[in-house]
Amino acid sequence: MTEPLLTVESLSAGYGDVRVLWDISFAVTAGEITCIVGSNGAGKSTLLRTISGLVPASSGRMIFENTDIVGLPADEILARGIVHVPEGRRLFRGLSVRDNLLLGAYLRKDDAAVKRDLDYVFTLFPILQERWRQDATTLSGGEQQMCAIGRGIMSRPKLLMIDELSLGLAPRLVERLAEALLEINRTGITILLVEQDVITAFEIARHGLVIETGKVSKSGSTEALSGDPAIRHAYLGM
Repeated sequence: MTEPLLTVESLSAGYGDVRVLWDISFAVTAGEITCIVGSNGAGKSTLLRTISGLVPASSGRMIFENTDIVGLPADEILARGIVHVPEGRRLFRGLSVRDNLLLGAYLRKDDAAVKRDLDYVFTLFPILQERWRQDATTLSGGEQQMCAIGRGIMSRPKLLMIDELSLGLAPRLVERLAEALLEINRTGITILLVEQDVITAFEIARHGLVIETGKVSKSGSTEALSGDPAIRHAYLGM
């Protein structure tokens, strides 16, 4: 059986005196795609921000490759291979598509491998190569999401965390991005996907968990979750 790449145990976190996450526990299997679904405000984004070191954990453990990363600064967590593609893309205005992509590799010294990864991103998303000189913030929403994911790839992730893949995008673009995530996963990159569109998330991922009011309410295979009457009623409109 494949070992978990990341194991979260009894994790609690929040902002100041406001607790958002309550005793969250789950595992992300190496080499697979896991999704986190739930309503807006349930704590999904806070969970990713806590894993990436942007929000401090108040209790619990996060075991990544057999090391507890709770308390480590965000740059060290990034250097260990956890890459966070945030909600809203967060591209840098005034910088070209190419420069935004290369910012993902700023910790790397392997210039030849960086060039190969840049070529891979351009192969994965040809529109980015066509527009490599363009200010990244002037791209369409779908193209900006491609650039944000590409920037994450340039960090050479072991675990790629993506927050709200489909937010504000047309169905056709979401389908294209979903195909790209499957292709990225086939290269061996483990993916943790936060997604409000439950149907999309369950189509992409093999395992999932549902977060409600900062707690894990259900978890398991996406096949089992999609057949759960409570989930079908609450999230799938069935």
